[in-house]
Amino acid sequence: MTLPIYQIDAFAEDIFTGNPAAVIPLDHWIDEYLMQKIAMENNLSETVFFVKNGSLNRLVGDLPNTQYLLLGETETYTDALQSRPTQHSEAPSSEGFGEATYHIRWFTPEYEIDLCGHATLASAYVIKNFIEPHLQNIHFTTEKAGPLKVIAKDGIYTLDFPSRMPLACEVPDGLLKSLGLDIAVEVLKSRDYFVVLPNEESVKNIQPDYNLMKELDTIGVIVTAKGQSADVVSRCFYPGAGIPEDPVTGSAHCNIVPYWSEKLNKNKLTCLQASPRGGVLECELKENRVLMSGKCVLFLEGKIYV
Repeated sequence: MTLPIYQIDAFAEDIFTGNPAAVIPLDHWIDEYLMQKIAMENNLSETVFFVKNGSLNRLVGDLPNTQYLLLGETETYTDALQSRPTQHSEAPSSEGFGEATYHIRWFTPEYEIDLCGHATLASAYVIKNFIEPHLQNIHFTTEKAGPLKVIAKDGIYTLDFPSRMPLACEVPDGLLKSLGLDIAVEVLKSRDYFVVLPNEESVKNIQPDYNLMKELDTIGVIVTAKGQSADVVSRCFYPGAGIPEDPVTGSAHCNIVPYWSEKLNKNKLTCLQASPRGGVLECELKENRVLMSGKCVLFLEGKIYV
């Protein structure tokens, strides 16, 4: 079997910056085991697969008895199938989408996750530039994260993602130690632990212990502070998913934007992710949605043989 593959640097204006994602458009779904093997072989923070659902007249799950599973944060489809009976439900609705929709799935080298921003941005870039160049609004259905939209205009791609305000939590043993810290301004949690530090320099100076961090009961750790070079700075770590430090993390800004919008009393934020590759996201909190804008750059176009 031959599959197309694109490697896209997302939230980037030049190659070798932003966050790289492997994008694999499919005509139909392939075996989950094979998708995970491909992601492991690519060894990028994310490999994303999508299949076109169609227009308003063609929804996900046109075929009878399509199976949908409600997954845990780190649970794979195989785990779900083995652990409990499949839950049958209606397919995600494309009402109001207007054009085409795609069903999207994201894989780290270790497992499938529920949501990924930069790989969704990269997918929209591939759809706009190689598949359906007439589209301006690109809609995605997902297993768990709800409907997603990317607006493509003048080379800028804007993610429309759910807002996920982090909430108070017990600070687990090992969290601060894994970051080389004795104290933090605040520790919260959404999908990931959310650690607030006093300033930009303290975020940049973090030297994580990834072995300790792998023992935490969550996918990752977000470290953030009010910025000097931008409104907000952050770094994101996902060693348990095979990603020691993620270069630019769209899904983390589903937490970062609502938190700092409230703290700074402003809905529009320039967010710097201070990883070695680095990336800047122009973000806006709009009711219960987070809008994140950036550019993409094509690094690689080719085929894989499996």
